[in-house]
Amino acid sequence: MSADPVSVAGIDGPAALRDRALGALLGAFIGDALALGPHWYYDLDELRARYGPWITGYTAPMPDHYHAGMKAGESSQAGVLLRLTMESLAECGGYDEADFCRRMDEDFFPRLDGTPMQGPGGYTSQSIREAWRKRIRQGLPWGRVAGNADTTEAAERTLAIAVRYALDPAALADAVTRNTVLTQTDGTVVAMTVAFGAVLGMLVEGHKFDAAISAKLMARVKSGALPFHTVTAGNLQAPRPGAAEAPTAGRFPSPDALLTQSSIARAAHNPDVRIEPAWKVALVYGMPCAVYHQFPAAYYLAARFADDFESAVLHALNGGGQNLARTMLTGALVGAQVGLAGIPTRFVKGLVDHAALLALAGRIGPGRVL
Repeated sequence: MSADPVSVAGIDGPAALRDRALGALLGAFIGDALALGPHWYYDLDELRARYGPWITGYTAPMPDHYHAGMKAGESSQAGVLLRLTMESLAECGGYDEADFCRRMDEDFFPRLDGTPMQGPGGYTSQSIREAWRKRIRQGLPWGRVAGNADTTEAAERTLAIAVRYALDPAALADAVTRNTVLTQTDGTVVAMTVAFGAVLGMLVEGHKFDAAISAKLMARVKSGALPFHTVTAGNLQAPRPGAAEAPTAGRFPSPDALLTQSSIARAAHNPDVRIEPAWKVALVYGMPCAVYHQFPAAYYLAARFADDFESAVLHALNGGGQNLARTMLTGALVGAQVGLAGIPTRFVKGLVDHAALLALAGRIGPGRVL
């Protein structure tokens, strides 16, 4: 089911739509690369001692830390997998699961050995290690190699799918779900990952990240475009007595993953609710890797700094912990709001291979599904 043409095009036209799509994709690569050096410092005193009181740009990893040996501005494995997904989308004109899996088998898995501190990008995350072991060592087929990791690896690569299908939320949800379950099986993680993609798609369309966003998402649930189960009436009111309940088959058990965003946006814009400085959002929502820490922090920064890419990614970065996922996800959300034109040039120019990444991003802009 395609999105409403009015809400898609808005008043700014296809050039602005393309700019937002490019902003989302380059914003993700920038966020990933910014955090490569200071990734996974849970001791903030150590982070400040090594990188100074406020990190403002790309830095190289320390020789005794994660991603050692890589250079400032390079992509971590999250960026490598995002690029692989984009290449598949570009070559196939959309999400082709067989092509994606072939690329994983032929181009990516041969570069791994199943251990954490190895592989392209200097570190291989849990869900990817589990998929590698089941696929390579056990010889299991795709569809049987996923694990129960509660982390953001799928969200990081499927944001490209969300951009490609931003104009068709039903196709977006379907493709993001199918790609996510290749490597992650936890139902809550899958629901939250699909919700993140749906939010990103709305921002690429031109919607604002404000208190109204969850109502817009819920309207898409009611129309059948988003596969979340709900029994309530409008604005979460009690269902009408005797009203038929929508079937649950093929749907996530509740719409709660679509309701977080408006609450967080209200908090971000409420003068009586302040997180100061904003990097402390990492302390409020948690510094670890799980989706229930990472998504809320990225949503907060995306709502608070909707028109300020630099502030958003730097506060995500300087919060420590799993700041790579936080900054990558924030970069995508805010990049979609400000567009490529709103991203400071120094972040684009400092990104290794930025010209090729920009050209690739230009090949998978939003389009309707025929």
